[in-house]
Amino acid sequence: MTAALPRQAAPPDEPRRRPAEDPRHKARRRALTLLIIGLLIGVPAGYLVISANQSRNSGKDKEAKYTATGLTPGSPSKVQRRLYQVAVPHPADPIASYETNNWKTSRLYVQFRTNAAGLDSFLQSMGARRDELKKDDIAIGARDQRVSGWHFTGPGTWWGLTHEQKNPAPTQDVVVNMSDPQNPVVYVVSRTVP
Repeated sequence: MTAALPRQAAPPDEPRRRPAEDPRHKARRRALTLLIIGLLIGVPAGYLVISANQSRNSGKDKEAKYTATGLTPGSPSKVQRRLYQVAVPHPADPIASYETNNWKTSRLYVQFRTNAAGLDSFLQSMGARRDELKKDDIAIGARDQRVSGWHFTGPGTWWGLTHEQKNPAPTQDVVVNMSDPQNPVVYVVSRTVP
């Protein structure tokens, strides 16, 4: 008689068989994989496009600002207003400004129309008062008039003052057209030595 041999176990390195994948599960898994790949490529690409447009637009704005050769509409930036100590009052319109810089002196030219209270507020922010304005005192020199395009020879009641400060604080030359006392037009040149 022959003895029955024990049954041998399957070798441990033989892979186990997975059950066949359901077609719906396979389609869902593939769709999820495509979505993840699309997001991994699309989000950074979208960010790069948006960033490039912003950078290009910023460059155009800066180019227009720095190639200007005279007053341009708009208020000076907060940094310029703080550096040159020119506080444009509220209400003020239309506002125009221009900045020049060289190795010797930096200047900010600002022009705006305001009301009587705005003029007082502006002068007070500089440390000056309305009674310091002198009639027919054109405090802004010929050079600054050429650069800014301002002409103080026409009709108008011109009042002016120079507010001098010790370096590095800026010195402001102010001319005010008071032909309409309720809506004076203010011209300011603030200069500082870097």
